[in-house]
Amino acid sequence: MQELNNILSLIDSHFGGSQWFVFLLLGTGLFFTVYLRFPQVRFFRHALKVVSGKYDNKHDIGDTSHFQALSTALSGTVGTGNIAGVALAIHLGGPSALFWMLMTAFLGMTTKMVEVTLSHKYREQTEDGTISGGPMYYMKHRLHMPWLAALFAVATIFSSFGTGCLPQINSISNAMFSSFGIRHYITGAILAVLLALIVIGGIKRIALVSERLIPFMSVLYIMGAVSVLAYNYDNILPAFGAVFGNIFSGTAASGGFLGATVVWAFNRGVNRGLFSNEAGQGSAPIAHAAAKAEEPVSEGMVALLEPFIDTIVICLITGLVLISSGAWMEKYDNQFQQADTVVLSGTYQEKIPEQKALVSGHILGKQPLPLFTGTLQVEDGKILTTGITILHARSFAEDVRVKSGKESYTGSLAVQNGNVALPVLKDKQVYLTGKSLLHSAPLSTEAFKKGFFGDWGQYIIPFSLLLFAFTTAVAWSYYGDRAVTYLWGSKYVRAYHIIYVAGFFLASFTDTTIVWAFSGVTVALMTLPNLIGILILHKEVKNSVDSYWKRVRGKL
Repeated sequence: MQELNNILSLIDSHFGGSQWFVFLLLGTGLFFTVYLRFPQVRFFRHALKVVSGKYDNKHDIGDTSHFQALSTALSGTVGTGNIAGVALAIHLGGPSALFWMLMTAFLGMTTKMVEVTLSHKYREQTEDGTISGGPMYYMKHRLHMPWLAALFAVATIFSSFGTGCLPQINSISNAMFSSFGIRHYITGAILAVLLALIVIGGIKRIALVSERLIPFMSVLYIMGAVSVLAYNYDNILPAFGAVFGNIFSGTAASGGFLGATVVWAFNRGVNRGLFSNEAGQGSAPIAHAAAKAEEPVSEGMVALLEPFIDTIVICLITGLVLISSGAWMEKYDNQFQQADTVVLSGTYQEKIPEQKALVSGHILGKQPLPLFTGTLQVEDGKILTTGITILHARSFAEDVRVKSGKESYTGSLAVQNGNVALPVLKDKQVYLTGKSLLHSAPLSTEAFKKGFFGDWGQYIIPFSLLLFAFTTAVAWSYYGDRAVTYLWGSKYVRAYHIIYVAGFFLASFTDTTIVWAFSGVTVALMTLPNLIGILILHKEVKNSVDSYWKRVRGKL
């Protein structure tokens, strides 16, 4: 598992996690924002009117209404990125990572409008009578690059697993186990059956489920978050200060948090921002292509609202909850993820500033420390080997114990270059426990305990994740099946659905870190062809938007 995670992380570091990818993503959004004269500001009110149904025409070609298309697309974006993704970004980059998430969303509002306009314009009606659209269609019909369209479609299929399937159920099952003790595979099995029943019904059933669940779950989650913010009201202004005050200086070590550089905050904020709102990824245009609309630009206007709702509203609220509660820099008892565990050669103490600074430098990649290779001797759960320091989740691990099932472990553990090999004995997994920082859904769960609801607040996260992440998985199954339809036709969609549901179940008990690493790779593979395509067609987009706006103003 550790080797697989290292390979995926290496690939991600050269693509989605690289600086050139971040600049390409933000640069595309900035270019279109200036080129189209800030459409996310100029057209915001008009977008609200369009999605409200003011311009709907039941005779237009399509499978869904404007609101259903928006709900379906939002169901694909409002998910673990809003809960676990924000927590991961702050864990890696500090509070200022949230600022870069918001900037990504603001520029992404324009990117989303552009990609949806083009995809809706070149959509097709398939042999079974349904509408199929997405970036692969404008790449084929307008750019005349079938090879690029095929590359995007293949990337979409992989990304349906890396974005919509694997990390969603993984976060749900982790939250259910943490809060209720429900075994991961049980959660996975139940939800896999429900997923299968919904995806078989196609876009109309998916849209029907989405338009009913999305408003309900968004309001419910925001109400829970507001209860935490109200309880910690005196920390809200300092939280804003932490977000905006360290943008160009990085975040200093505080509590169990060992610090973050400007580069880490910028990179992880943009990366998780993209994962959350998917602007530029080319996924949402597939849902919007099914909308009943004669004017492609009108559907682009609707799409403009997605990053605003998803990131500027929901992710901002989540981030403020994490920061104002202080949960992001506190240590908690937890079961260690193998891929998050590192054993250093040498003894370093967190209470000694000089030694803490050395470990911080190692975490931030400034000055690597020697990694331990050898054997850890364990007796009754306690590690007897001296001259080592154990890190977990980028923090000093405390009160570390080794267990096999529920019992204390006695024996030895092999360590190679800081990576601990954890065996399975008599069908029981050997694992490490102790105190460390948390990230992803477990961190959000702890933050929601620090409000008016106290420990009851922890149930807000698993319930929200259950709704958010499940609807995301549903939406992404549609994105994947449209890609399959483009490549091989409708007859292979059923086989794709079977594989998708099976992968959904298996991911419920897969290592979280590996799932997120795979997700980062698939996001980049899908985003690059789409960004190239919309940049090439920038003049056509501008002409379409200007022409549409003249017609709209003429009707006012």
